[in-house]
Amino acid sequence: MKTITELSRHKAPADLPQALAFDGSDLWIGSLDTKRIYQIDTSDWSVKSEVEVNGLPWGLVATGDSFRLIRGETEEDSRYVRSFSSGDAAVSDSGYMCPDDTGSQLSYDAKNLHVSQWYNQKVLALDSDGEVERAYDAPRGICGQTIVDSYIYLINTADEETNEYYIGRIDRCTGEYEELAEVPFQARALAFDGEAFLTNHRAAGETVRFKIA
Repeated sequence: MKTITELSRHKAPADLPQALAFDGSDLWIGSLDTKRIYQIDTSDWSVKSEVEVNGLPWGLVATGDSFRLIRGETEEDSRYVRSFSSGDAAVSDSGYMCPDDTGSQLSYDAKNLHVSQWYNQKVLALDSDGEVERAYDAPRGICGQTIVDSYIYLINTADEETNEYYIGRIDRCTGEYEELAEVPFQARALAFDGEAFLTNHRAAGETVRFKIA
């Protein structure tokens, strides 16, 4: 099986980069260490703004003129979907609990929010009230997802302590999964900037831009 082709690596704005989203112009990176989300100008990798999360930023996606975040709350790390806009200083408390109180990554298809469940190995398409409209099965635990055209691209692994990570895609019409390439590090999150994919090498504190070809 082929391996991804790295195009660039950049030091993340804070340790333990986890959540990741691209809004059409800027990259947004959430840190589990600082519990903040950073807006990055990718032309020079400078920080344009910061958003206080008031919890753990697990998953993030741009939804047009705003963002949706999976935030870990309370000592039990309960998972909730919350929102904020680019001009907000903090994440809103409005939203809903993730199905089964579990979820780690997000994607959006211009209609439905998609929440991934790592240990249940599923991607759930949700309606506006957070109810499940459709479930997709993944072959392993999901540690990153993004929607491109008619596919849900996934970074996944059977053992998060190893470097045996993979990227594949689910056909949103048929639900079938196709393996595409190996990812040779412990990746977290997945975004697409129109030309290439991005993920976090969390343990190294770096954000990686790559292609599958």
